[in-house]
Amino acid sequence: MTEPPRRDRAAADPFPAPLRRFVDLFNGAEFWESHEVLEGPWREKRSAFYHGLILWASAWVHVQRDNAHGIQAQIRKAHRALDGYPDAYLGVDVAAIRSRGREVLEVVARVQAEEAANPDPWIRRLTLPRLELDPVRLLGDEAELA
Repeated sequence: MTEPPRRDRAAADPFPAPLRRFVDLFNGAEFWESHEVLEGPWREKRSAFYHGLILWASAWVHVQRDNAHGIQAQIRKAHRALDGYPDAYLGVDVAAIRSRGREVLEVVARVQAEEAANPDPWIRRLTLPRLELDPVRLLGDEAELA
C-alpha cells in the first residue's frame, strides 16, 4: 500500500501567510511583533479587519507596559474597526475578540479604581488572550484572500 502524497503546511494552509504569522506571534505574547507583521498587508489591502487585529495586538502591548489609557483606547479602536465584520471572519472568532475586549475594559476600570491600594502590574491581572485560525470560520470570499 502506498502512502498518499504529503503536503506541506503552506500548501494546505488556507490562511494568508501574514495572518498565520500574526497569530503565531500573538499567541507567543509577542504583541508588538505580531502587529508589525500585518502593517504591510493592511496598507496594501486597506483591510479594516487587519487594522482591527493590529489594534487588538497594540492593546496587549499596552497591557505589557501597564498603560491603562493605551489599553482602553486601543481596545475601543479595535472594536470600531471590527464593527462591520461578522462574528467569524477569515477564520478568526471575532465575537471572542469583542467579548474579551469588553472583559478587559471592565477589569481595567476596576483596577484603576483600586490602583492606589494595590499597584500590581496589569499583566498579573489579565490572562493573555489566544487567537485560533479555524477553517470552519473561513467564508472563502474574504477580500484578504484575493
